[in-house]
Amino acid sequence: MSGKWKSIVVTAVLAALASAAATWASATWVMRAQQPPSLHSIVHEKLQLSAEQDRRLDGIEARFASRRPALEAEVRAANRELAAAIAASDGDTPQVQAAVDHFHTAMGDLQKATIAHIFEMRSVLTPAQAEVFDAAVVEALRADAG
Repeated sequence: MSGKWKSIVVTAVLAALASAAATWASATWVMRAQQPPSLHSIVHEKLQLSAEQDRRLDGIEARFASRRPALEAEVRAANRELAAAIAASDGDTPQVQAAVDHFHTAMGDLQKATIAHIFEMRSVLTPAQAEVFDAAVVEALRADAG
């Protein structure tokens, strides 16, 4: 290949790589810009917590963080159970229904624990802080409902 063609190919490859990198960076920026701030960032960055509130919230968050993995693991286990029941059945069998019930229970337990956690966090806040917190919770739930 002549030097001229090599130069053209290298330029084209570099241009393609630069274009791909710019596209990826733009898409990442747009996706982040469209996501509402996390509840954690709202609580710790926008509510101007007192030192005591911050300490209490850290304890609440630590307790939930230690409990949440087990709840999520149960949801995954129930999902695997449902997949196995469907794979082993030729229709809507009692085993499939039992697996569906297990999945609903596991999801319900996770959701109930999450809501209890949110209200426990809220109990530490002043009325003005709770108003901002509640609005963020409602916005997050609505965004999730899409």
